[in-house]
Amino acid sequence: MPDEQVPSERQVGVAETVDTATHTPQKDEKLKDLTQLVYILQIISLVVGLTAIAGVMINYLKRDDVRGTYLESHFNWQIRTFWWLLAGLVVGWLLSLVLVGFLILGLLYIWYIYRIVKGWLALSDRKGLDDALL
Repeated sequence: MPDEQVPSERQVGVAETVDTATHTPQKDEKLKDLTQLVYILQIISLVVGLTAIAGVMINYLKRDDVRGTYLESHFNWQIRTFWWLLAGLVVGWLLSLVLVGFLILGLLYIWYIYRIVKGWLALSDRKGLDDALL
């Protein structure tokens, strides 16, 4: 019986493959836990803002490890959430001088919670996320 080659990739979605040689179930579970940790850090940042910075640092440091998995979309989601939040905070604080900024900050707070909840729910269902702002 000739040596059969075991494929090192499996098809996940339309344009997404997972390298099964480097992505084991144990490693994927650890990466899922890490993704969940970032969502936890984002929630805590509602009280202690610095944890959001720690979360985005984890995203950037581990981004290559999740490439090609559904977790990559979560990392992108979390990174975009951080940068849009930061931009919104700057605009909100600047416009708070004319009072409209307080409305922006309130809406931003609701948007941030929504992004965390939507991402966390998709993570618990092991689903990816799209590139939308909402």
